[in-house]
Amino acid sequence: MLGWYPGHMNKARRQILEALPEIDVVIEVLDARLPYSSANPMLAELTRHKPVLKVLSRADLADPERTREWTNHFDAQPDVRALAVTTTQARELKRVPRLCHELAGQVRADRDVRVMVMGIPNVGKSTLINGLAGRTIAKTGNEPAVTKRQQKVRIAGQVALIDTPGVLWPKIEDQACAYRLAASGAIRDTAIDYVDVAVVTAAELARRYPEALSARYKLKELPPYRSNPEAERIEADGDPGPDLLAQAGFDGHAILTRIAGKRGGLRAGGEVDLHRGAEVLLHELRDGKLGRLTLETPADIPAPEEDQEEDAATDSTGD
Repeated sequence: MLGWYPGHMNKARRQILEALPEIDVVIEVLDARLPYSSANPMLAELTRHKPVLKVLSRADLADPERTREWTNHFDAQPDVRALAVTTTQARELKRVPRLCHELAGQVRADRDVRVMVMGIPNVGKSTLINGLAGRTIAKTGNEPAVTKRQQKVRIAGQVALIDTPGVLWPKIEDQACAYRLAASGAIRDTAIDYVDVAVVTAAELARRYPEALSARYKLKELPPYRSNPEAERIEADGDPGPDLLAQAGFDGHAILTRIAGKRGGLRAGGEVDLHRGAEVLLHELRDGKLGRLTLETPADIPAPEEDQEEDAATDSTGD
């Protein structure tokens, strides 16, 4: 499990709780490349009684077919709408005020629809707010957690936005989510071993987008993708469960080694600099240089624990 909870994030949680009673609609900004991993389950719990507009940012970097799967998945949920956008494109944001009014329902004509914008760090919240406002209101940056306090701004369409600092949850228990977040840059590069993140990411890209990976790094062939049954019995960070690094090690390490060798990662004596390979892969993935890629689909969402328990009980009885 990855622990990550700076003090300002704890303060942000309190601010959200204090402001929520006056809020009509919540906009949750998600990364279109990883809509499940970039959704904070703590925020989902805090806002469970509010209608939600899921804005999938960076849609220009995501696989369009996978994005359609995600918007259909969210639209099927009660009191939820989804909109995939490139937050720097103002014309794509014009639907946001109208969708907020639709989700809010009946609001007095003499007041704005009150909308809280939230999401984890570095998913494009501030860029979205600036785009909706038509001017620079919120500070943006490539580092997580740029916004440190709540900001309020009124936009066209009788909508009042309240921005909140990016909030990660105290412990990211899903190891797959932690690696995907690290690959996208939502978690600081010092939070998880950089090379480990690149090894897992290389394996995932080989499984989901082998052509794009091979073309970008001129790899004649990829190592065969094989699961490691023993990885299911390895303890990860002290808790029994699958070890993604062990699962990915067969092809991920080999692929990263080849990338490093082709991109200036060969040291004297033929030693390979895996950190150099990790820098190349992760930076180019984040910049969209491998093409429009999505790191997860709705099918990757783990079943609820009660469903898993029921399945285990069924298996044990043989029914």
